[in-house]
Amino acid sequence: MPSRSLRRGTALLAAAVLAVTAINGALPARAAGPLRDVMAVGNGQGGTVSFIDTATYANLGSINVVPDLQERLDAMTPVERIGYEAVNAAQGYRKLVDDMAVSPDGKTIYVSRGALSDAVAFDIASKRMLWRRKTEGFKADHASLSPDGTRFIVSATTASKAEVIKTATGELETTFATGTYPHANDYSPDGRIVYNSSIGITSLPKALNVLKGSKAVTAVDAATFRPLRTYTFEYGIRPAVFTRDNKTMYAQLSYLNGFVEYDLTAGRIKRTVQMPFSDKAARMKPDDYPQNSAHHGMAMNPDESRLCVAGTIDDYVSIVSRPGLTTAGTVHYPTDALPYWTQTSPNGHDCFVSLAEEDQVSVVDYRTAREVARIDVGRFPQRERAAKLTAEAVASLAPARG
Repeated sequence: MPSRSLRRGTALLAAAVLAVTAINGALPARAAGPLRDVMAVGNGQGGTVSFIDTATYANLGSINVVPDLQERLDAMTPVERIGYEAVNAAQGYRKLVDDMAVSPDGKTIYVSRGALSDAVAFDIASKRMLWRRKTEGFKADHASLSPDGTRFIVSATTASKAEVIKTATGELETTFATGTYPHANDYSPDGRIVYNSSIGITSLPKALNVLKGSKAVTAVDAATFRPLRTYTFEYGIRPAVFTRDNKTMYAQLSYLNGFVEYDLTAGRIKRTVQMPFSDKAARMKPDDYPQNSAHHGMAMNPDESRLCVAGTIDDYVSIVSRPGLTTAGTVHYPTDALPYWTQTSPNGHDCFVSLAEEDQVSVVDYRTAREVARIDVGRFPQRERAAKLTAEAVASLAPARG
């Protein structure tokens, strides 16, 4: 019978062999838990991101993405502080969260922090900041994550360029030129093209539109970021969606109470859809529209049969059927609710609508054009992005409101 010491040595050797084989992949790795489908909601003024379970509509909680706010303010140079105050004054409020995206593995969140003019990455579960990159100029605007999660593209608004950031390190990979005041960055459905939309200098009145600068959609190759084509417009391009064949864009434009259907091959507007004014909106002057936008929120369902359009100054969201572009139904909200963004849920059936001044998100069913849920979030929700989270990330979130 082996001695006690021999048995102990054999056990230790067996443990060592198991460890080595596991490291070298000889044993199957422990399967990661399932990822949960969520809608990430950027609470612009609150400095947090809320996460909504897209199956149950429960607010799972939030993460503070400006834990270093005072540090950032204290570190500003006099010129940076002047720019910071100027951006806040032009905006009418301080937007701390402009846009965000979650990595495909559900562990990391990338955020463009508007007035702080930077982009940051956080490990969601630990809340540890992984990197921070200062964007050029005085405002970081809309952003987009590449389908493979390796690049985070952020509009450097006052620098008239988009910055392509490596998500692994926060290093700048490249930049590409845009129109004046670049806004959205949208990947085409096939991931081959990035469309950057510029809005022009929004602080100037409509009467001085010619001085607002270049209002354009700049199409670049998503692999090389070299320019492919530039589409110019009379007014700024607000939220837009693109069809799978890369032939059609539906876009809201500055001052337009509706949207356009744009032929990307011919480079022209095919149809302009005028949506109804509310009584309040009909009395407004164009220069009183929030950041020049009458309507600000455009989404499309997966089979491209319906659009979800936010009537920002009208306090409604409408479901519009394609190809006829007829209104299938409208959900009305309280006066001054400010529906300010729309996003299609991962389930493909729901449109999430940010009600900025209500600190809520409305969920509207594409099929029935009816509201199916209303969810409290943080202060001034705007950008929404579909995402997935790990169980560890979900468990780490702060209590639901915020």
